[in-house]
Amino acid sequence: MPSSFSLLGERLHNRRFAVVSNSQGLSGSGTVFHYLVDGDAISSTYQGGRIRIGTQVGRVTGADTIELLFQCLTLDGELLSGWSRGTVAVDKSGCTSLSFVWGWLSGATGGGESNYVEIAERDCHFP
Repeated sequence: MPSSFSLLGERLHNRRFAVVSNSQGLSGSGTVFHYLVDGDAISSTYQGGRIRIGTQVGRVTGADTIELLFQCLTLDGELLSGWSRGTVAVDKSGCTSLSFVWGWLSGATGGGESNYVEIAERDCHFP
């Protein structure tokens, strides 16, 4: 029987996500996140919009929760880093969505909330 960690990993591994909303953040329309999962370890790359290149590293913390550290280089040459804690959900059509609370650690102050939806062949929308 698969563990809850492996089920969550299946929802994220080698999948791409688009930003639905991001209060106070730099990622937005045009930013795409690509996640990879190995056991309870998570990594990702992201770019687009105001982000030239970004990376994340983190871990699965529960049946539907993750935590990440992120860093990025913006198109304006800013180097920023921060933390996030997220919840992974699946809707009735099988699309995965991510909801985060996050904050800056370096290069900026404050934080916010963000929501992403899976980029899939089927039509996915944030719940």
